[in-house]
Amino acid sequence: MFKRKSFYPLALSSLLIISILCAFSLTNKDSFNYAKQEIMLRKIGHELLLQAGDSTSRVLPIKMLGENEYQITFENEFTFRPDSLVGIVKRSLAKHTLKENYVVNVLNCAEKEVVYGFVILKDKKDDIIACSGREQPKSCYFINIKFQESGISNTQKGYLLGGLPLLAFVGLLISAKVNVREPKPTSNNIIIGKMLFNPIARTITISQKTTNLTIKENKLLLIFSKSPNMIIERSRLQKEIWEDEGVIVGRSLDVFVSRLRKKMENEPNLQLINIHNKGYKLQVH
Repeated sequence: MFKRKSFYPLALSSLLIISILCAFSLTNKDSFNYAKQEIMLRKIGHELLLQAGDSTSRVLPIKMLGENEYQITFENEFTFRPDSLVGIVKRSLAKHTLKENYVVNVLNCAEKEVVYGFVILKDKKDDIIACSGREQPKSCYFINIKFQESGISNTQKGYLLGGLPLLAFVGLLISAKVNVREPKPTSNNIIIGKMLFNPIARTITISQKTTNLTIKENKLLLIFSKSPNMIIERSRLQKEIWEDEGVIVGRSLDVFVSRLRKKMENEPNLQLINIHNKGYKLQVH
C-alpha cells in the first residue's frame, strides 16, 4: 500500500528537478531568441548600407543595451533616407514575426543626439513616422531599437524559477520534520506517542535525539509502556524494580520517576502523572 508520507519527498524532489529543467529550458530559449534577433538586426544594418550604396563595409556586432533594447553600429559613415529605413525595419521584423511594438532612434556618434526616430505599433493607425522624405547627411550613426516588453520578463523568470527550488527545499524540510514525528517501529522498539523506546538498548528517541536510560529508568518505562493511561500502584513498581536488592527506600521511586519524566519532557504527548496515595500513570495523548 502506498503511504502518503512517502509521497511527499518524492513529489517535492520531482518539483525540484522540474524547476531546474524549466530554468535550463528557458535559458536556452532566451539564448536562441537573442541569437535570432541579433542576426535579424545585422541584416537590417546590411540592407541599410546597400541602400546607401555601400556593399563592402561591415555592420559591427550588435550591442544589447537592456533586456529589450539593442544597438546596431557600423564600421563607416553612411547616408540614409528615413522612409527607406522605416521600410527596411518594418519588412524585416514583420517577416520574421518578431515583436510588433517597437521604437527606433538614429543617433549621431559624436553628440549621441537623436537625429531621426519612429514608432511602430501593432495597431498601425497609432504608428508615429515623421520627416520620412528628408535624406540625412553622410555621417557616423548608430541605430537603437527598443521592443515593448510583453509577458513575464527574464528577470521575473529568474525570481520565479529561483523560488521553485527554494519552495521544494522548504517542502523537503517540512516533509523531513513530518517523518521525524512519525517514528517507524522495529522489532526492538516500542512506540509510545511519538517516542521510540528500545528496552534492549535502554534508549528513548524523540525527534531524532536519542537519550540513554539507567537500568531502573528502563524498567519503569517498560512497565508503563505495557499499561498506558492506567494507574500503576506504587507497591507494584517498588516490588518489580527493587525486589532483587532486598531493600526498598521509599523516596527512590519518586526520584527515578522524576528523572524519567525529565528525559521525556520533549515529547508533549506523554506525561508521567503522580496519582496521590495510589501510584503513577503514563498519560498518552
